[in-house]
Amino acid sequence: MTVDALLDAVPGAAVDEGYGLVTVDVPVDGWRPAVAAARRLGWTFLDFLSAVDEPEGFRVVCHLAATDPFGHLAVRTLLPREAPAVGSVADEYAGAAWHERETAEMFGITFLDAGDRPLDLAGLLLPPEFEGHPLRKDHWLVARQEKPWPGAKEPGESDRDATPSRRRLRPPGVPEVGP
Repeated sequence: MTVDALLDAVPGAAVDEGYGLVTVDVPVDGWRPAVAAARRLGWTFLDFLSAVDEPEGFRVVCHLAATDPFGHLAVRTLLPREAPAVGSVADEYAGAAWHERETAEMFGITFLDAGDRPLDLAGLLLPPEFEGHPLRKDHWLVARQEKPWPGAKEPGESDRDATPSRRRLRPPGVPEVGP
C-alpha cells in the first residue's frame, strides 16, 4: 500500500502529504483508474465521496481508508463548470452509489458508467419539483428572501426588542443582486 504505486498507476497524478492525509490529485480521465488502483493497493474502506464548488470548477473528492496499516487517502479531480461529468466508482466501492446520487442531485454532476454513458441517478433528498442544485454557489436561496430570518443577531431585529437596528443584514445565502 504505497502512494508511489498509486502514482505509477495514474499518469498525471500529484500527491500532497499534509496533516496525516495523503491527497492525490488526478486528471478527470484518471479518476476511475486512481480509485481502482487505491482499492487494489489496500485502501478498502470508502468513507465518503462528495464535491466542492470552487472558482475553477467542481472538485470531486473520494476519501478512502486502509485498516492494516491504518491510513487515509483522498483522491480528487477537478471538473469544469460547464457539463461536469466524471466516471462512477460504484463498481469498485458499492457504497459510492449513494454518495454519487447525493452529489449528482446537490451539485448537478453527471456520473458516467464504464461505457461513458450518463447514469440515471434517482433523486435522493430533494422533492421532485425542486429546481436547481442547492450546493452550487450560483444557486439562489429564494426561501431566505420570502421568509424573515428567524435568528435575531442584531439589536432591533426581534419583535421583543425596542432598540433600533444598527443596519439591516442580508440573510445568509442571498446575494447582493437578484436574478
